[in-house]
Order: sequence, then C-alpha cells, then structure tokens
Amino acid sequence: MNREPAVAGTFYPALPQQLHQMLDYFLNDAETAEKVPKAIIVPHAGYIYSGPVAASAYARLKKAHDLINRVVIIGPSHRLAFKGLALSRATSFNTPLGSVLVDQEALQAVAQLPFVEFLEQAHTHEHSLEVHLPFLQEMLDDFKIIPIVAGEATAEQVSQIINMLWGGEETLIVISSDLSHYHDYRTAQQLDKSTSAAIEQLQYEQLAVNSACGKVPVSGLLRLAREKSLAVKTIDLRNSGDTAGDKKRVVGYGAYVID
Repeated sequence: MNREPAVAGTFYPALPQQLHQMLDYFLNDAETAEKVPKAIIVPHAGYIYSGPVAASAYARLKKAHDLINRVVIIGPSHRLAFKGLALSRATSFNTPLGSVLVDQEALQAVAQLPFVEFLEQAHTHEHSLEVHLPFLQEMLDDFKIIPIVAGEATAEQVSQIINMLWGGEETLIVISSDLSHYHDYRTAQQLDKSTSAAIEQLQYEQLAVNSACGKVPVSGLLRLAREKSLAVKTIDLRNSGDTAGDKKRVVGYGAYVID
C-alpha cells in the first residue's frame, strides 16, 4: 500500500520540475555548516511561507547525503484527535519526486509500545510529515522513513520512541512544528523569541499549548536532549510576514538543530 500525496499542488508544486526548482532555490539560498545535525526541528507550512526556514536546516545535510539512510519524522495531527502516536501500514510514501520506502523493521519495533497504534486516518490527509519528504529527497541519496503522527501524548512517551529509534549517524530525527499562529507581526516575534529561548534551554515544560503546533513531538525531543546532555541551537526564526504573507496575521517558523 502506498500513501499518496495529500497536499501536492497546494502546499508545494505538484510538477516535479517546478518542485525541484523551488527546493533548489531555497537550499542554494541557505547557509551550510560543518557539522551535520543529528536532529532538526523544522516548520511544515506551504513552501512559499516556511520553505526558506526549513531549508536552513535541510541544507546542513549535504555532507551526509550518502550516509543518512534512515529518517524518523514525527509531526502533530491537524485533522484527527487521538491518544498516543500513530503509525501507517503504507509501505511507501509517494511525492511528485518519487517514492520513499517505510522502514518496516523499525515500525514493527515501535508498534510494540502500548501508546503506539496503526491509525491510517491520522496519516491520509496529514501534511506535517508529507511536506518534509521532498526536502529529504532533494538532499539524501537513498533512505527509508519512519513516519509518526503525534496525537495526545506525553513528552516521556515521545522521548521513549525517539530514543528507541535514535541509532547512529545513519539516522536523522526530524521533528515537524510551526510556532505561534495568527498574531500580528510584532506579537508573533515576541512570542516566538520566547518559545525559542525555552527550546534552546530544553525547558519543554514552559511551552504553552499554542506556542508551537508541534508542541508534543518538540517536547519529546527536548526531554531526550536533556537526558543525553545535548544542545539545541536556533538557526532561523522568521514568520510568514517575513516570507510571503502580510504582517497583520502571521504564523511563526523556527529551524533548530542538535548536532
């Protein structure tokens, strides 16, 4: 069973050539760094809004294009309320750039956890995982994914699943989250700056429900980072008023890395 794209043509171009060009434009514009991140927190809005911010993290994968072959992606559920974390029975996720295989072995391992279940409805129309796939296809050679949609779950549950899948340098952890929603430009800047400070300090308990739509997966990563004594660094912090929207009602986007 394949999981077909739900937001190609709306969140990003449905034509492969256009999609390549857009990704190239964002990635060429982004700075690269010496160190390849182990984990990234990246936004998941329409590419014209959050693409440049996401690219600031994805551009850093360049040196590991042939090394990373397993990507764990955890994003929030936007359409379905449920408890725990949801897996899909799809064997691959399709995008206009081709098909990405799902790591079945890893899936079966995490499916044993009591708060994890197969729930197709959580995946079918969800964009929070899908929008990251073309970026990964553009940056990596050959990889499999472990796609997980987070419902109502604790930081401890999410950190447990990330820890199980942590692996070595072949594994990248992608946490999908936008920041504040629908404030004016200045208010959003202040709120997102404060959220970024909490993220950098690994103070996931300080994240308000509306400070980040991916609060659940972000909290899990921060909890694990604290346990492992890892540092989180902000590499980009903007909002839709900076990229492609007006400044009256904006959505915040941040890109963060754990090297």
